[in-house]
Amino acid sequence: MNSRTVVYDPPSRGLSIFSKIIVCSTLFLIFVGALVNSTGSGLAVPDWPLSYGTFFPPMVGGVFYEHSHRMVAATVGFLTLILAIWLGFREKRKWVKNLGFCALAAVILQGVLGGITVLFFLPPAISIFHGVLAQTFFILTILIAYSQSQEHFFRKQIKEELSSVCLIKLNFFLLILIYCQLILAACMRHTHSGLAIPDFPTMGGYYWPPFNDAMLKTINDWRFKMNLDPVLMWQVAVHFVHRLVAGIIALTAFYLTFKTFKFYRTNKRLVHSILILDNFIVLQILLGVLTVLSWKDPWITSLHVVNGAAVLGASVLFVLRIFPVNLQFFKQIIYEK
Repeated sequence: MNSRTVVYDPPSRGLSIFSKIIVCSTLFLIFVGALVNSTGSGLAVPDWPLSYGTFFPPMVGGVFYEHSHRMVAATVGFLTLILAIWLGFREKRKWVKNLGFCALAAVILQGVLGGITVLFFLPPAISIFHGVLAQTFFILTILIAYSQSQEHFFRKQIKEELSSVCLIKLNFFLLILIYCQLILAACMRHTHSGLAIPDFPTMGGYYWPPFNDAMLKTINDWRFKMNLDPVLMWQVAVHFVHRLVAGIIALTAFYLTFKTFKFYRTNKRLVHSILILDNFIVLQILLGVLTVLSWKDPWITSLHVVNGAAVLGASVLFVLRIFPVNLQFFKQIIYEK
């Protein structure tokens, strides 16, 4: 730190609370969106931006899920607009203002993509991008909420020591791994690969899949009995990679937990964060297993999706809490061997 004293403005309590409300609202929106996909209601309302030519169609069947998704999305979009304007007038930090504008642009693009998916009958590429952008928007809301927190303000006031560079890099690796896993999960959902491997703990009857014709025949025989369309080998491979990455994430999180307790046992903020992340990961694995064993029960599948977002959010929070708020250390973190 320089010899001169740097004075930081304390966060606005109202803005801090409002930003956290948007984080929670976004998580709920992801859950409602997952229900639309899980219940097969994506085309229950075939027009956009209106629903059957009106703002409030009869809320029956799949229309309830699809139109509810649109209403929640519109609410989150409106709240994000207020947040961006509020940050524009209240915030002095340019990077925080830019985050607000980025969040607003992301939620607008998300709404447009949602409309395109309906008008073009759920094209997989756009549907996948729609799902990934939702997770990215969720990250932006967390970054904004943390920038408005008392914790961030307090850390700015003290001469906080640089955290373990190795631990920071490991945490970034885990965050990237989780984000890539969510991209893979979106690909799996929108290419109908969620039950491409319909058994657990075996995979097509094997504990380590051989990816041969016999395995594919076994899987498609099971799917035929459940009145499901046959799958191709690439769909089986996508599902397998999703399970494999889940295991890598769990092992990485276990190692990160070990390192956190080794170096920061007395830091309650970090200890609580890593334990929250661990609990979400364990729950995510259990929900993933139940999704397969229940043959993709809509509610279990949707909980699996929203808990995946919670895993991502917990990982982002841990990164924010371990990463030094004094950015003069940034180059040291990037280049230290």
